[in-house]
Amino acid sequence: MGKPTGFMEYERETQRAVPPKERIKNYSEFHMPLSAEKQRQQGARCMNCGVPFCQSGMNIMGMTSGCPLHNLVPEWNDLIYRGNWEEAYKRLKKTNNFPEFTARVCPALCEAACTCGHYGDAVTVKENEYGIIENAYAKGYASAKPPRVRTGKKAAVIGSGPAGLAAADQLNKRGHQVTVYERDDRAGGLLMYGIPNMKLEKHIIDRKRRIMEEEGVEFVTGTDVGRDVKASKILKEYDAVILACGAKNPRDVAVSGRDAKGIYFAVDFLSATTKSLLNSGLSDNRYISAKGKKVVIIGGGDTGNDCAATAVRHGAAKVTQIEMMPKAPESRTDDNPWPQWPKVLKTDYGQEEAIAVFGEDPRIYRTTVKEFVKDKNGNVAAVKTVKLESGRDEKTGRIKMTEVSGSESRMEADLVLIAAGFTGAESYTADAFGVALNAKGTVCCKEGKYATNVKKVFTAGDMRRGQSLVVWAIREGREAAREVDEYLLGYSGLPVQ
Repeated sequence: MGKPTGFMEYERETQRAVPPKERIKNYSEFHMPLSAEKQRQQGARCMNCGVPFCQSGMNIMGMTSGCPLHNLVPEWNDLIYRGNWEEAYKRLKKTNNFPEFTARVCPALCEAACTCGHYGDAVTVKENEYGIIENAYAKGYASAKPPRVRTGKKAAVIGSGPAGLAAADQLNKRGHQVTVYERDDRAGGLLMYGIPNMKLEKHIIDRKRRIMEEEGVEFVTGTDVGRDVKASKILKEYDAVILACGAKNPRDVAVSGRDAKGIYFAVDFLSATTKSLLNSGLSDNRYISAKGKKVVIIGGGDTGNDCAATAVRHGAAKVTQIEMMPKAPESRTDDNPWPQWPKVLKTDYGQEEAIAVFGEDPRIYRTTVKEFVKDKNGNVAAVKTVKLESGRDEKTGRIKMTEVSGSESRMEADLVLIAAGFTGAESYTADAFGVALNAKGTVCCKEGKYATNVKKVFTAGDMRRGQSLVVWAIREGREAAREVDEYLLGYSGLPVQ
């Protein structure tokens, strides 16, 4: 602990954001990094707790508390304070393959579990992680380091999202020859086309991909395994296969009028914008435009927020976001104590921007869709909704939402985006390999294991656990790689989480 009184001397300071009305003029990241001196002060705030909950990754009441990767947070906070940035990078990379991603898109489970935050403001772990990795790239610490010895074993990773990339990175470090297959035209999976540029600019992904290529990983893009390439060919050519294809089956809203034109899944809306932006700066018009439209977003999570931010940048006439659940409290309630994940109201960047542009919060709570109304040409013209009230299911004790009689209303809509989550993996890749899926639509595995019912076929990430966070996908990829390494060599030198 470099400065025992640091948490008392320095206030929490985060990256400053460009004001909403300025940042919506482009699709760039909009946070301005802290200076090196400010970063040192933030590192000094770490208390080096006897029990560092920040790195625990525990499950408490069904929610994760602390980092699932078990990042060595107190260690690299101390190293930042002491000015030893290179060693801080080495400690960070021991547990996290892609801090350049998590420092931008992770909701910072570590900070929510910070002991300093129990009594005041949490340490700026996410900013410190950002500072370490970007300094490492600037100073050359993060350059390619190919393995010195090759094992002669070949592994295929199907899917290049965070789980697939993490698995590939780990297996390559062990000396296995790794080929990553991606059906899209660019590597990155949900990092590339599921997360908008405002949160993660795509040159950051390309930068890491190039380093992985220099280290020996081969990327095959524009190739859909199970359709373009037969699973039997992959199984014949490789000693092990990891399926990391995500959980991309979007949850639909099955109500009257669903066939109206102008209703899209959020993932299609977001990916089309990103692809057009990368290909032509949106000049090709090959995206779903919200310009001048009254946009209704169904779903209140991160994806719904990303849709709101993107629609605002398109120039939408209005943005409304429908949420089934009640509005969260402003601060922790007695039944949600630290170090549980705080179930409190969060106004994210997209909602901030909608408020700045339209003068009001776009979110409507305790509401669900009853019907989509079409005009004479079959286009969506309005959304009929009904209010909900919350109660407890007597048998399960879970929150149950029921309709409020007489609370129906109608709102005009030219564009509807369904951001209601996902129901599991697209089945065709699993079917091609003969891999069994469970009732949730994810791959069947034994508890804590990554092997499927098919010999030498493994799985990781959302395809195994269902829709989750990038940090969980990285952990899954790392653990799957260790299991594959042991399968290939009879033992593994990769770290145990």
